[in-house]
Parts: sequence; structure tokens; C-alpha cells
Amino acid sequence: MDKTQNDMTPHDAAEALRWLSEMGADEIIGESTVNRLVAPAAKATPAVARGTAAPAAAPVVVAPGASATQYQSLAEIRAALEGFDACPLKKTATKLCYADGNPQARVMLVGEVPDRDEDIQGQPFAGRAGLLLDRMLAAVGLSRSAQDRESAVFITNTVFWRPPGNRTPTEAEFQMCLPFLLRTIELQKPDVIVCLGVTSAQRLTGKPDGILKLRGKWVTTNVSGRNIPLLPTLHPAYLLRQPAHKRLAWRDMLMLRQMLDAH
Repeated sequence: MDKTQNDMTPHDAAEALRWLSEMGADEIIGESTVNRLVAPAAKATPAVARGTAAPAAAPVVVAPGASATQYQSLAEIRAALEGFDACPLKKTATKLCYADGNPQARVMLVGEVPDRDEDIQGQPFAGRAGLLLDRMLAAVGLSRSAQDRESAVFITNTVFWRPPGNRTPTEAEFQMCLPFLLRTIELQKPDVIVCLGVTSAQRLTGKPDGILKLRGKWVTTNVSGRNIPLLPTLHPAYLLRQPAHKRLAWRDMLMLRQMLDAH
């Protein structure tokens, strides 16, 4: 039998491609090897003829832990992230997943890391987890599509690109995104922050505890000298896997509603 003959059925091939896509594969490997440790030869830059468009500006590069205070609006942050090539996650992600909702909202929701649905749509909390979150918010009179500040929410993430295969981001990748998250909080000026999941809760509280220990307790986070009430709660994706814990998330939503009504 000729071993070079591909004996996969069309169904098997389709299933293999689907699995590779879910694992984060986004390119075809060539037949010849490439030494990635050697810098590629520089390409000659063609002259720009008079009357033609100028070359695009160089991408923004921010080192881990660098300041993002130069950005004066959320739109500037988004534009900076679109051109941000320092984080390796951008090279494997499909889309930037920065923010959604009303920038004037009293409530900021901070998620964790984009999943496959978010990566495809470029929107935090898409897919089944997003639908569950929308129902949770609606139960306490909040919505990501609301126009008025009192009933609106603004949503962002701790990391803005999906890691390949949904792996955990490295510490360096977290640190590359953190300045942008903190600057987003500074500019959006929420009255309260709700951390959805352990990743955002640990990053913004500095506490290493698990989410079941952190949730359901108001704490204070300080961002650029401003103290902001913060409530950790369970991530909707976790609730889809552990539906019995929806009762805990409901208690947290009631605590959020009480805080908003009292202030």
C-alpha cells in the first residue's frame, strides 16, 4: 500500500480541520523548515510615488509593565491595541476583544480571557456565556445595550486576545495587557467594578484566593488614587459548567443592585 496516499474520508478531514481550529491553529506549515531564531533578511522599502498613499504608521509597541497614561480616551486605547504588536497573543488571535457596552455606565464588568466565540466576534462575553450574562444583568435591571448611565454596563477583559488552544496566558502576557486595563478604568471612571471570574478578581484585588472564597464580598481597589468598590463573582462560563452555583451568582447580583440603589 502506498503510504503517501491520504486515505482520510471527507468527513474525517472536516473533523480534523474543526479540531485544529478550536485548538487555535491558524496557519499551514510549509514543507521546508524555517529557523525562527534567525532574523529574516530585510526587505527593500519601495519608494512612494508622488500622489500615492504614504506607508502605514509603525505599530505601537509597549513593553511589559509600560505606562498607558498617554492615551486620553477609550477610542485611543482601542486604536493603540489594534496596532499593538508586542504581545504574542495578537499573532494567533482572530480579533481584538477589548470592550463592549456603554462607556458612560456606572458599572464596569471585567472578564478574564477571550474564548473562541469572543475571538470570532471581537466582543467580550459572546456565545452562550454572553447570553447567560445578559440574562443575569437583566434580572437586576442592567444591560450592555442600555443608553442611560444608571442601567448600563461597560465590559472589558483582563487579556484582550485569545490564547491559542485557550491556554492560560503567561505572566508576561498578563503584564502587557494590565496597563491598558488600568488606563481603561481611569478613563471610564466606574462607580463600581464587578470582576467576573478569578483572573480579573486576583489581578485587581491582589489576593491569591480562589473565586469561591473571593466572591460575594465587597472590597476596595485603588486605581490611580481613586478607591472603587469591587465585587468578585462567578464567571458565566463557570456557571454553565456548574449550574448549581447560579444561586451564588444571583446573591452577588442582588448585592450589586443594593449597592447601586444605595448610592
